[in-house]
Amino acid sequence: MLSYFSDIQFAEKHWFWLMLLLPLMLVWYIWRLKKLEGEINFSSFTSFSGIKPSLKARFRHSMFVLRLLAIALLITALARPQSRSSWKNTKTEGIDIVLSIDISYSMLAKDFKPNRLQVAKDVMVDFVEARPNDRIGLVIFGGEAFTQCPLTTDHKVLKNMFQQVKAGSLDQGTAIGMGLADAVARIKDSKAKSKVIILASDGVNNVGEISPITAGDLAKTYGIRVYCIGVGTRGKALTPVAMYAPGELEYDYVDVEIDEKVMGEISNMTGGKYFRATDKESLKNIYAEIDKMEKTIISEKSFSNKVEHFLPFAIGALILLLLEFILKYTLFRSIP
Repeated sequence: MLSYFSDIQFAEKHWFWLMLLLPLMLVWYIWRLKKLEGEINFSSFTSFSGIKPSLKARFRHSMFVLRLLAIALLITALARPQSRSSWKNTKTEGIDIVLSIDISYSMLAKDFKPNRLQVAKDVMVDFVEARPNDRIGLVIFGGEAFTQCPLTTDHKVLKNMFQQVKAGSLDQGTAIGMGLADAVARIKDSKAKSKVIILASDGVNNVGEISPITAGDLAKTYGIRVYCIGVGTRGKALTPVAMYAPGELEYDYVDVEIDEKVMGEISNMTGGKYFRATDKESLKNIYAEIDKMEKTIISEKSFSNKVEHFLPFAIGALILLLLEFILKYTLFRSIP
């Protein structure tokens, strides 16, 4: 019985305000009884001392109690008690993803507004927010590679890590092979069925102990798909060419050179794809396309059914009113 009521919800709870009428009816009933009382004067009550009230006298207020209970049940029926039976079977299987981003000074080139690095960071954060069920990590590289954030589902921490990414914080150069190899090291032991690396760079590999192709072979060995993104316009771009002091850079128009052949080969050998981003919009579209290709597996079955339970309350109210009616004209029948 208790479990039955624990599942009950009321669709129209405002009808319960009518319950305030019950105490008002009680006050009215008491006032009416006192008004109808008569008086008989006796010189002594000793002759009445042994008389006990009859059963009928004891239960003379029962009809009013039945009426109050019936009204309470009717109000409950009007509030539409319901129960909801439901079941849900959900299976969520995330993908492990490592984002590897070039932070060499060339990423401050102004062919993207305000620069390539800031746009890349903003787009990556949007990508992270769109994949709440995935473990995602962050690797940065310049002349060397560094794990900024290991694989995590705490995307709030990861997004804070993006704010700390600054160009020139590592040795200068473009070590694409090192950036990819470090990302492989962070994801290779993952138990996820799908392992992905997204590498973004605007240059040509010119330093590092591991070549990009060797790092690509390593990713292929561990079943990791690599998506490479070449970041930069075609032709010339306003790019830092010298630094006089921290934050004081000299810019000049420089030919944009991206090793598309090598990055394309890495993507092909690992089952990924190479993309070229020439502006912010194209970079956003690239990440959106990768997001579609690497969908998280979510299987969900759900069922919901509402059952109305007003009828038992309405029937109970009817029975009580009928019982009051029978008692009024039988046992408690008043004689004119």
